[in-house]
Order: sequence, then C-alpha cells, then structure tokens
Amino acid sequence: MPHSHHSHSGQFCGHATNTLEEVVQAAIAKGFHTFALTEHIPRPMEDFYPGEEKSHTEESLAKLFDDFLVEAHRLRDAYGSQIQILIGFESEWIRPCTKDIIRGILDKNTFDLFMGSVHHTHTIPIDYDRATYEQARDKAGGTDEQLFGDYFDAQFEMLQELRPPVVGHFDLIRLLSDHGDADFKDMAGVWEKIQRNLEYVASYGGLLELNSSGLRKGLAEPYPCLPICQVSHTATWPSSVRCRWEC
Repeated sequence: MPHSHHSHSGQFCGHATNTLEEVVQAAIAKGFHTFALTEHIPRPMEDFYPGEEKSHTEESLAKLFDDFLVEAHRLRDAYGSQIQILIGFESEWIRPCTKDIIRGILDKNTFDLFMGSVHHTHTIPIDYDRATYEQARDKAGGTDEQLFGDYFDAQFEMLQELRPPVVGHFDLIRLLSDHGDADFKDMAGVWEKIQRNLEYVASYGGLLELNSSGLRKGLAEPYPCLPICQVSHTATWPSSVRCRWEC
C-alpha cells in the first residue's frame, strides 16, 4: 500500500499548498497506509530565503513549527483509525548553529522520525532559483562538478552528525545545474563521495526516500537518479535496506 515519509502543507510551509488536514484527507482518499508529516524546522534570519523577511521573523517561524506539532498530534488523534500518521520534521544543514537548532528540537519533542536534508551549500540555497544556485557554484569554484562535490561533503557532515532515519532527496543538487540528468559517473571524485555517503547511510540502517518532485520540476528521473539506486546491487547493504532501495 502507498506510503510517504516526506510531506509539506501550505499551512506550515511557504512552498506547498492546502492545510495540513486537507493533506491528510487527500492521503486517505488516495489509499495511503502510512503518511509522515515533516514540515521544515525554523531557520535564523541570516538563512531566510529571498523576500521571506516580509512575512516572517525568527520568532514567527519558531511559532509556526510549534503550531505544526500541535496540529499534527490533533490530526493523528482524529484520523488514526484511517491512516498511520507519523510525526517528524525535515532538517536543514546550513551552518554550525543549524546543528544546535536541530538538537534543541529533538531534546524538546518526541518524534517518530525525521528527514535529513541539505538545501544549501556554502550557506547558499541550491534549489531555490537559478540565480542563487549560480552564487553557490561560483563560491565552490565555478563548475557544477566542484559544487556537486561540496554538496555531498556537506551531506556527509550532516549524516555523521545526525544519522537521520530517512535521507531526503539525496541528489537534490542536480535540480538547477547544467547536468540535471547526468549520472555522476563521469565525475570520478563526485561519484566516490556519493558511494561514501551511501555506505555510511547503510552502516547505521538509514533509508533513502524515492522523491518524485524532481519529475514535476523538469528532471528526467526522481531523486535519487537510477545509477545511485543501482548501487544497492553492488555495495554491501543490509538486506533490509536493499529491499527498500529496490522498491
């Protein structure tokens, strides 16, 4: 039966639509067995997206996240007989203080899971728009290959620090690049870092999501792309992790 471990609502996330309750109702209507609620964690002002300061402050983002948790628990009580609702969040990995924010959230609350994601490299968003992607690429040295390597290094730091149960859109860095549908294998240094990260996720029993959002944004394949998925057939993965990959 269908399941999802990564979701957002327009009520608690600026790039989604509908209320959280409407999202849950839609999942039930589509026959989902399990559905995770994973809104984004708050960010400091220095990491606001362009124009975000017009509608939010650091305090309002923090309150929005707290309000999300209250609503998530209400919805689990209200719809628990129709669908298994998991309560979690999607992390960021931007600068050293991000780790403190995540640790504080984990210490304060109890979650069923959380999604470990990277949306920034060199503190610059890499999936917001082409202009900010190019800023990050320039900071990395000017090429996609250099930025890809830095992205997977940042991801490795995140994996080591957080050991997230689920890793979100593993190769998101493809989205706005000139190599959106590349298979990475012609970038030897990058491919080595990808394999390193995958092996580390497998070592602690983590899972990677298969995220189709890249398809509606113009990519030919979802995250992660096929060559990364195929690593499960050649690397030393626990059988439970391998099955998740093959699905």
